[in-house]
Amino acid sequence: MIIAVSGLAGSGKNTLGGVLAEQLRYRLVCPTFKDLAAKEGVSLMEFQKRAEKDPDIDRKFDALLKDEAGKGNCVVTTWLGPWMVNPNVRVWVFAPDEVRAERLAKRDKITMKEARLHIAERDDANRARYLKLYGVDIYDQSGFDVCVNSGLYTPEELAGIVMKLIETKKKR
Repeated sequence: MIIAVSGLAGSGKNTLGGVLAEQLRYRLVCPTFKDLAAKEGVSLMEFQKRAEKDPDIDRKFDALLKDEAGKGNCVVTTWLGPWMVNPNVRVWVFAPDEVRAERLAKRDKITMKEARLHIAERDDANRARYLKLYGVDIYDQSGFDVCVNSGLYTPEELAGIVMKLIETKKKR
């Protein structure tokens, strides 16, 4: 079974995905542009600007994601996972912008002002890039099995909700 968890920057997708992978005893497939940017020795936003000019960056990233997910029994936590890996369960994680900014500021050790700006730029840039490259609108959650608010619930509570959905799907 493939579980795809998606959400915007700072939504909690990676945290929820980690909890789900642990509970299910599945592999966690969690490649990030942050990791690729670090390997290149550039900032995340600089790497994203490169991807805007070179669509092969996204295509290679997504091909690797498909290969990993294709091995089965995994939780995928990427922006495009639900559209790329043909998952059995699609989960959208969201939180209020202020909560997302607080998480980002703490995680990346930046100011709230910088975090708010980063979130706005990154969300909009990714949306535009994915629309252009794949015709995918990451602001459209209509194809998801469940949308969960990580601003209201703990990762464990969210995992409980998703686990009930997974059990229901397994019975079908």
